[in-house]
Amino acid sequence: MVHPVKPSASVTIRDVAGRAGVSAGTVSRALNGVGGLSAALRDRVQRAADELGYDRASLRLAARPRVSLADIAAREGVSVGSVSRALRSVGGVSPETRERVLRAAEELGYDLGNLHPAPITRLGVLIHRGDNALSNNLFYSAVLHGAEIACRTHKLAMTYTTAGPGDDLSALVVEQQIDGLLCVGYFEDELLSDLRATGKPLVLVDHFAPGLPSVNSDNFGGAYAATAHLLKLGRTRVAFLSGQREHYSIAERRRGYQAALADAGVTYEPELDVTRQPPELESGTGAAMQALLALPQPPNAVFAFNDATAALAMAACQEAGLNVPRDVSFAGFDDVQTAAHFRPPLTTVRVDREALGARGLELLMSVQEGAAAQMVPTRLIVRESSVGAAPGPTLTARTTPAPRRRRVEST
Repeated sequence: MVHPVKPSASVTIRDVAGRAGVSAGTVSRALNGVGGLSAALRDRVQRAADELGYDRASLRLAARPRVSLADIAAREGVSVGSVSRALRSVGGVSPETRERVLRAAEELGYDLGNLHPAPITRLGVLIHRGDNALSNNLFYSAVLHGAEIACRTHKLAMTYTTAGPGDDLSALVVEQQIDGLLCVGYFEDELLSDLRATGKPLVLVDHFAPGLPSVNSDNFGGAYAATAHLLKLGRTRVAFLSGQREHYSIAERRRGYQAALADAGVTYEPELDVTRQPPELESGTGAAMQALLALPQPPNAVFAFNDATAALAMAACQEAGLNVPRDVSFAGFDDVQTAAHFRPPLTTVRVDREALGARGLELLMSVQEGAAAQMVPTRLIVRESSVGAAPGPTLTARTTPAPRRRRVEST
């Protein structure tokens, strides 16, 4: 149970909005008892206000005569247009003016719910700086392309940028005149909080956070299907080779892997569930695969969390003198364009990456308050990396160093 803290005049409606993940206007309507909100949303706002110690005595301002944009403009000596732009967090006003206007609006008791939602005319696609270099990331390149096609349908302008911890996202939104955000891939909680504080509608793609709308592929179901496929081939020691486990999609794929083992009556072995080091870089894949091969009972199948990792792991096995798939079967995830041309062609889980981007934009255009979650189906694509030979014998531990790993192009 969360106990309310002592009311504090320093806590503002915007603080409550950031905590609850809603607009300041919604907070005003919820705390003033105005209709048009769901009971769940009203409870979320009230809980956030209690947790922060918001002084509800300030709500008496709502009983005063209705405050207009002109009132705020007259108080601060600016135009009504400047007030409107400041309250909507769009370009055309300085940060200092925006702060003055927001402070005046609060002090006068202006109900931000009176502002009609601004139409989305410019979409901002945001990708974490750690996932940058789209030329080397075929997954996110396709998501971006899907969003771009959807923007053309809706006659929207689109801008693409990257962000990381410490960036001034509110300033970025204003500078690029962004009306709505499509946030693609993993974002830390700190960044998500900053994104919510911009006041702009946003949708997560290939990520999930409570209280925010999102679109994801069926990571669990796809991973389950890939692992079950390897087990049906008679491979009883199936390893999972992963990257950043805090990433929602990777965590779901790991969960699907473990569920398939359990349903097949195969004991989960932690030594076969490995993460490359460092997790965010593909360069650690070869060493992770070599460590698996050095086990007293090495794996005879590997499910890699994405196709690029599968390609590098297959290369490590081949350099160690093993045959894929006779000695070790492989499956990946994503079905990037080059997966069918790996040596051997890769069994993988196909993700409709363009649909992720397009559906993210559609959800952004339709979502109001509250959260919605959508899932894009996946499909197992069987190729030569997993089939073509009967399961080989259990591998013996290797005591000699593996040959130097050659570089594999997976883009």
